[in-house]
Amino acid sequence: MTAPVLVTGGTGTLGRRVVERLTAAGVPVRVLSRTPREPSGGAEFVVGDLSTGAGVAEAVAGAPTIVHLASAQKGDAATTATLVRAAEQAGTRHLIFMSIVGVDRVPFGYFKQKLAAEQVVCASSVPWTVLRATQFYDMIYSGASKLAKLPVVPVPRGFPVEPVDAGDVADRLVELALAPPAGRVPDLTGPHRTTFAGTLRDLLRVTGKRRPVLQLWFPGMAKINAGGLLAPDRTEAGPPQRGKRSWEDFVRSSAAPPASKTAGR
Repeated sequence: MTAPVLVTGGTGTLGRRVVERLTAAGVPVRVLSRTPREPSGGAEFVVGDLSTGAGVAEAVAGAPTIVHLASAQKGDAATTATLVRAAEQAGTRHLIFMSIVGVDRVPFGYFKQKLAAEQVVCASSVPWTVLRATQFYDMIYSGASKLAKLPVVPVPRGFPVEPVDAGDVADRLVELALAPPAGRVPDLTGPHRTTFAGTLRDLLRVTGKRRPVLQLWFPGMAKINAGGLLAPDRTEAGPPQRGKRSWEDFVRSSAAPPASKTAGR
């Protein structure tokens, strides 16, 4: 039997898509979970807590490849260090780490944590691959759909973005998990560059709503407005790769009523 791939954060927005794609490809999957769960969709769930280290060594044992997607607003570097120590002791052959475009340019607290976690992986003795991606459509949609309910929609002036579909990111992660360690790979971004105001106008148009969009100046936006969240034209790994699914297609699917979604399967 093929050795399993261990996925941390396997029940999140990105993680569940990665798990689905790995199992669909016939790859055994082990998902790290803080609470007991029954096997689901061909995946095995094992109990472990990256915050305390409990059960992590047991989860890592026998899984030569790890896809590390678990993330939190605080403590990412510490939990990643816990995973890395267990992986080093177990002789893990490949650790894939999911990072964010702009972690080294935008000084947000969460971005600082993510960059520190990325550095933990890169400094480890475990062969690694690091993929940075832009913001997921799911996150943009969550905020934009709430704002779209207001009679006048306030948005930050500027705020260039090029969000990407989580499914496209999951596809790329599965490719990387089934390949040898590659170090820092090209960034992954969406097919189109726009602004936050542009994404909101697209959402209003696709959903048939009429709302004035008011662009306002917000403090602390200089790094973002300078392109801090955009994939650089080139890194040491090469030019960025672009996802296939468009923002408009994502909005149409997400905004469709349940009956329409079912009928379209």
